[in-house]
Amino acid sequence: MRNEVLHGYLIHHRKYRERSHIVHLFTQEYGRVDGILRQAPPPQYQPITLQATGKSDLKNFTKLEIINQPVFFFGDAFFAGFYLNEVLLRLCPLEEAMPASFQQYHETLGQLQHLANHAQPNVFLKQILRQFEYVLLEELGYAIEYDTDARQQPIQAQQFYQFHLNEGFLPVAAGASGQLSGAQILAMYDYEKSGDFTPEQLQLLTRLYRQMISSLLGDRPLKSRQLWIQNFQKKTE
Repeated sequence: MRNEVLHGYLIHHRKYRERSHIVHLFTQEYGRVDGILRQAPPPQYQPITLQATGKSDLKNFTKLEIINQPVFFFGDAFFAGFYLNEVLLRLCPLEEAMPASFQQYHETLGQLQHLANHAQPNVFLKQILRQFEYVLLEELGYAIEYDTDARQQPIQAQQFYQFHLNEGFLPVAAGASGQLSGAQILAMYDYEKSGDFTPEQLQLLTRLYRQMISSLLGDRPLKSRQLWIQNFQKKTE
C-alpha cells in the first residue's frame, strides 16, 4: 500500500513507544488491517478514514479523519460492542476483504445504538448478534448446512445429531452429550437467513454459534464474554 485511503473502524489498540499506538482496524477495502498510528487513536464504533502505507503486515497510518458524532454504548450494548470487536480481531484474517461482514458490522453498530429503546431489548440483542455471527461465519467459510448431515445424507427428523465444526451434523445414538434432534435442525433451515426465530430456535442458534466460535478460538476464551457473564452475575446478586 502507498497512501491508500481506507474506510473503517478501530477495533483494538495498544500503546507503542512514547507517542504512538499499534492499532487494529476493520476496513471496507481490506478487512482487518494493522498498523502504527503516531497520534491518539480514534474512538471505537465511529467510522474513520485514513491513509495506509507499507509492504509489511504493520502499516503506517496517517491523515486520520473521524466521521460523524461520538458513539457511546452503555450496559448490554457496551459488552456487545466489545464482543463484536474482539471476535473480528481474533477471527478475521489479515488484509482479506470481508465486505459482507463489514456491512453487517456497520448495521449492527447502528442497531446497538437503539437497543435501550426496543420493546424487547434482550431478544433484539440476541437476534442482531446471531445475524452478525451468521454473516461472519459464512464469509469465513463455516456456513451451516441444515438440510444434510456430514455424510451428505438428508437430515432425518427422528434421528439425533452432534455438530462438529469441520464436518457438520454427525448422526449419534439418543442420549449422546450435546445432541440435537433432526426436527430441531430442520426447523432452523427456513429461518436462519431472515433472522426471524422463535425463542427455541434462537436458543439453539446461540448454542451452535457459541460452539463454532469457541472451536475457532481454541484455548483462549473471549474476554468480552467473561466480563459479560461477570456483569450479569453482579446484577442478579
